[in-house]
Amino acid sequence: MKKALGYLQKVQIVTGGIFLSIFLGSVVIQMACRYMGIAAVWTEDVSMYSFIWAAFMGAAAMVYEKQHFAFTSISDKLTNKKVKTILSIVIAIIMLIVSILMFYYGCQLTKQFWNYRWVSIQEFKRGPTWLCIPVCGATSTLYLIGEIIENVNSLMKGGK
Repeated sequence: MKKALGYLQKVQIVTGGIFLSIFLGSVVIQMACRYMGIAAVWTEDVSMYSFIWAAFMGAAAMVYEKQHFAFTSISDKLTNKKVKTILSIVIAIIMLIVSILMFYYGCQLTKQFWNYRWVSIQEFKRGPTWLCIPVCGATSTLYLIGEIIENVNSLMKGGK
């Protein structure tokens, strides 16, 4: 399971990197077009939506790495490894609940806005843009389940 989750995380990092590159490229094109006095209104939508995808893919990938936003003041002061592992499980369960909600409501949001159109490129639908939310929720859920299983197994073997 760990190997499959690691592969999924790598795919997510690559996807986030691609969207980050698209974001940077569209911003550069937008700056060049403004400098030359050419209207390139499509670059605003492309940069915004690609940045959203990059952010959500990066957020989920960091859940796997345990590099997500966290307050560590309590866990840093703990010396007992068993208590630290239990705290890690509790935090992962809380994050799991949020990830499941992100997946569920992300699916609802994607369905609701699927047929909305981009402002500058009317041929494009906004649905794929919103799809990053349930994807982030689903992959974060998988990563957290893997983390919880790993921590529970560690506790069963006598701590980390």
